[in-house]
Amino acid sequence: MTQDQPRVRALVVDDATVIRESIPALMPGIDFVGQYSRVETLLEDRPVADVVVLDLHLVNSTQPSARQGVAAVRMLVDAGYRVCVYSQEERRFVLAACMAAGATGIVSKSSPTAEAQEAFVDAAAGRVVVPQAIIGLIEVLVRRKSLTILSQRQRQVLAGRARGLTYAELSTQLYLSESTLRGYWRDLTTNVSTHLQQTTPAEIERALGLGPGDLLEFWPESPARPR
Repeated sequence: MTQDQPRVRALVVDDATVIRESIPALMPGIDFVGQYSRVETLLEDRPVADVVVLDLHLVNSTQPSARQGVAAVRMLVDAGYRVCVYSQEERRFVLAACMAAGATGIVSKSSPTAEAQEAFVDAAAGRVVVPQAIIGLIEVLVRRKSLTILSQRQRQVLAGRARGLTYAELSTQLYLSESTLRGYWRDLTTNVSTHLQQTTPAEIERALGLGPGDLLEFWPESPARPR
């Protein structure tokens, strides 16, 4: 950023007070115009900013109902904000899902401060910032046109299979035929990656961050695919 360019205005959303209070001093090249512990409060205030620096893990004992993970990304993007995820999360499918939800960038909290600041500035300008570790995965999903949020039905089938329910039991529970449920499962495994077809449902659920209380449990609703 040159002297002639306006300074980037950023908001930070993190449940850790030390992060919220220290990040402005650690990154003097950015004007942090607001600090929040939860996305809902930010959206009530609607401050103007070039980018939102978002931690993915926002639920804790003092704010158990806070939206987090991909749902938080989607809420901010839908409100018109550019989002750069700033997290210790390393699961590639979780990070790819954040990009699918509209995040402009992903930065690891283990990155050097100067490097993170540069990434936030790039994200504020609309430049995509993606870790090398997930570039290959995103390329595969984009090539298959599968970089997408799982449908509600796919999540229900995954949750049931991860807990050992048979297709017959799921059929009774969801009022859908076994063949339809198997179709949802086939689409899900194709969307995620071919190699996961040989992985247990519980392991897939963990890889996607969809387990109870995990990051992506609160996925935003998306239309089910026509069958």
